[in-house]
Amino acid sequence: MTITGRRTDADILRNDSKGPWGSGGNNNEGGSNGGQGGGPRNPWAFPPNGKRARPANPLEDLLRKARGGGGGGGNFLGGDARRWYLLAAAALVAAWIILTSVHPIAAKERGVVTVLGRYSRTLSPGWQVTMPYPLASVAIVDMSVRNETFPESGGDNLVLTQDQNIINLSYSVNWQVANPEDYSFQIRDQQGTVRAVAESAMRAVIATVPLNAAIGSGQDRIAARVQQNMQSILDRYHAGVRIQIVAIKAAVAPQQVDEAFKAVSAAEQKAQAQVNNANAYAQQKIAAAQGETAQFDKLYEQYKLAPEVTKRRLYYETMEQVLAKSNKTIVEAPGVTPYLPLPQLKGSSETATKQGAAQ
Repeated sequence: MTITGRRTDADILRNDSKGPWGSGGNNNEGGSNGGQGGGPRNPWAFPPNGKRARPANPLEDLLRKARGGGGGGGNFLGGDARRWYLLAAAALVAAWIILTSVHPIAAKERGVVTVLGRYSRTLSPGWQVTMPYPLASVAIVDMSVRNETFPESGGDNLVLTQDQNIINLSYSVNWQVANPEDYSFQIRDQQGTVRAVAESAMRAVIATVPLNAAIGSGQDRIAARVQQNMQSILDRYHAGVRIQIVAIKAAVAPQQVDEAFKAVSAAEQKAQAQVNNANAYAQQKIAAAQGETAQFDKLYEQYKLAPEVTKRRLYYETMEQVLAKSNKTIVEAPGVTPYLPLPQLKGSSETATKQGAAQ
């Protein structure tokens, strides 16, 4: 039994009747593809050759022409593109050579040149030219003076002295590069090495001095010894570093024992002051005794020349010193007459005169 009136999809696509898109597009009746019809072809209908047409892609056409395809016009466009490629590559190569061959070196810098990984030379300040990278490379070395502060974070830096005392020590080290070649190749962590050497040298020197020297007048000698030891160690490392100066900023007791430390320091200062006073008093007495001895020697020389005269003069001088400090009474026959104290009367009269003038 055949059902009429129902059309399949193939029948719909092969519709021969004219519609809004014209005929079905077969070879007998014309659509636009068939070349015989008068109206546009149905876009949902199969093309005459049985394949759907692919839309044109401008990018694919341009690439195909650049590769030399697509006829005579394509060959012309491909040759022009190759010329542009060559010019761009030449410009890049020239820029690469200029950027990697010309090196501006500042006044406080040096350039360490390596050719194929081996040291070649050191560039001085100014505009310098080398082979391009990767044949040659330049490492810039800063030659300015650098400062290292200990402790770096501002905390405590406890150091043990010779007499088993602990002090909180802060100091600084100034250094700079002396040999850029050794500085670049002999040690890896240059700043870390300098800091480690500074701490080691400082602790070694503080361990040989007592507390009074570490916190007092011995700090300059300690700093000089630390600088000398640091330079010796770095020279053995071939570090290419010169130590400029080591300066001790503060050397105090730890905060936990600061009050007791201050009391001990005050007692030591007081004891030292008393020792100094005793030494000064001893020096005065020694000087006075030496003066008296010299005076006695002079009197003895005079005594040997005139014994009687010298004895009488000494007697008079001694009595003058004794009587000058006592009240005197002169006894004469037949009665007693008191001594008139003229200096006291003179002083009393001057006092009365001043009081009258004040009134």
